[in-house]
Amino acid sequence: LLQEPFKSVPVIWTVHETSLAHCIREYKSSGMTQILGGWQEVFSRANVIVFPNYILPVMYAAFDSGNYFVIPGSPAPAFQADRFIAKNYDKDVRISLSLGPRDFVIAMVGSQFSYDGLLMEEALVLQAVGPLLQQYPSENSTQTELKVRILTGNQTDKHRIALEAIALNVGFSRGAVEHVAVEDTDNLLAIANLVIYCSCLDEQSFPSVLVEAMILEKLVIAPDLGMITKYIDDGINGLLFPRKNIAMLSQVLLQVVSNGELSDLGKNIASVGKARAKDLMASEAIEGYAVLLENVIKFPSETLTPLTAGEIPLPLKQEWKWHLFEDVKHLYNVNESLADCKMLKKMDWHRNRKNDPHSITPKIDETFSAIAWKEERANRIMSAKMKLEEEYLKERSDQPRGTWEEVYRNVKRVDRMKNELHERDEKELERTGQPLCIYEPFYGEGTWPFLHQSSLYRGIGLSSKGRRFGADDIDASSRLPLLNSGYYRDILGEFGAFFALANRIDRIHKNSWIGFQSWRVTARKANLSKNAESAMLEAIQTQKHGDAFYFWVRMDQDPRNHANQDFWSLCDAINAGNCRLAVLEAFQRMYGLQLDGDLNSLPRMPNDGDTWSVMQSWVMPTRSFLEFVMFSRGCL
Repeated sequence: LLQEPFKSVPVIWTVHETSLAHCIREYKSSGMTQILGGWQEVFSRANVIVFPNYILPVMYAAFDSGNYFVIPGSPAPAFQADRFIAKNYDKDVRISLSLGPRDFVIAMVGSQFSYDGLLMEEALVLQAVGPLLQQYPSENSTQTELKVRILTGNQTDKHRIALEAIALNVGFSRGAVEHVAVEDTDNLLAIANLVIYCSCLDEQSFPSVLVEAMILEKLVIAPDLGMITKYIDDGINGLLFPRKNIAMLSQVLLQVVSNGELSDLGKNIASVGKARAKDLMASEAIEGYAVLLENVIKFPSETLTPLTAGEIPLPLKQEWKWHLFEDVKHLYNVNESLADCKMLKKMDWHRNRKNDPHSITPKIDETFSAIAWKEERANRIMSAKMKLEEEYLKERSDQPRGTWEEVYRNVKRVDRMKNELHERDEKELERTGQPLCIYEPFYGEGTWPFLHQSSLYRGIGLSSKGRRFGADDIDASSRLPLLNSGYYRDILGEFGAFFALANRIDRIHKNSWIGFQSWRVTARKANLSKNAESAMLEAIQTQKHGDAFYFWVRMDQDPRNHANQDFWSLCDAINAGNCRLAVLEAFQRMYGLQLDGDLNSLPRMPNDGDTWSVMQSWVMPTRSFLEFVMFSRGCL
């Protein structure tokens, strides 16, 4: 997507994970500037990078090129919750968090942003939880104990020590209040009996940690912030306490914790919260993506555009279409579990390549530098001209020698030409004896992975830029200067390659048969197989079908023709409705026919059970190809 012809393709990239963000600091400290530059280029390529919350853009600030966008809401928390419910390893998690099997656990969570008042808010919440200690026996008892686990990010040792001192002051025993790292968020929420959101920082979106807690059927208690009250109805799917009077939290807790256990009221509220949580922000997310697509995707004027965000029926945006996620649900778990591992492996690979004295990276960087590409392009253009003027080169001995500097430059140029011509001669020798050569039109470096390397195929670049290094490709623009104009190159498409080859074809193509295969066909994995190539060559050599036309991408199997339309209908569908009109005008100009603009007067295409060729992938005799090009020029 960083190379032509994909540079103009709109790209919307959704980023949900933090593994790369955690590696940025290590990249900088290790001096891996090339890797950082590569990621910056990738991030800047996207038209829009979408994040599901407001903390991720801050973490990826180093790559921000002004294309970041936040759409709160995602089905991801539901996947996380389902994974924990399915695994059911409560005992192991409790041991890892220093909890007993019967402990009543309160999880304190908060904003992902760091700010000055966080310590005070956590201290006030701990004081509000203090009255619950009366419902639990002493720490030496084997019965249920009250434990508090505080989810923290990058907190300092001073912060941790201060909070532990406050906990002891409130009456908690040593070890009853501990901090849990962000990496264990899922584990903590899975075993908690209730979750308290202790941050009073007014944010722009509903905290995703509360969504996950509600999906896990945990009772959620939070301050009455604007973004909280929008989704939580007090006493229905959660409980609220006044943010300006956190001491009221004690009364709220005493309503839902009775005799050291969660009361029936608390369980009912948690149950309702679970039912609503899976689709809590679905409407906002769906509308957000609809508005984003409206602004990113530009449809042609003749296209029937989809509904706008405001026109989407309410039933379609009230909830996620969960049945559509079933086939990819397992991939989320796999990607999540391997994300950090894969990233670390990539980091090690980059580090080893950077430190390896035998690494070929400097050589590659030197070869493909801007200066080298410029020189290579100049050499290849010169080579093409010299080859076309081969007879003139043979008479160079009769020319004046000039100065020593001119002689030196001429000798160097001839040496380069000999090497280049030798490479091309080898390619030509490989094709000697073959009746067929298949040309693959391409434009830009992005198409290189879809081009073949065997002697049966030969690339033909529609532009002098983006040609393969060391390949025996044809420069179509040097044979048809019209292709140097981006406008005409886009209009003609792969027909530009047809016209370029047909121009003095004997100088390039010396085979009795000629073929073309679009790189798009290879990208769709519909290209010729090895067996098909052998069968076609055998049929051509034995003249099994005579003067035939072979093709391998069929209209009836084209994914664009799912309705199995006839020739004219599909042609109109993929050409903005202009197919019949263009052919009608061509017939009138070429044959002087007066068809009165009636599109139905066009010749009917056979509908006898056979099919048509699409995507310009076919083989025919060279003389037939020249006739086809002459007819095509007449149409244009």
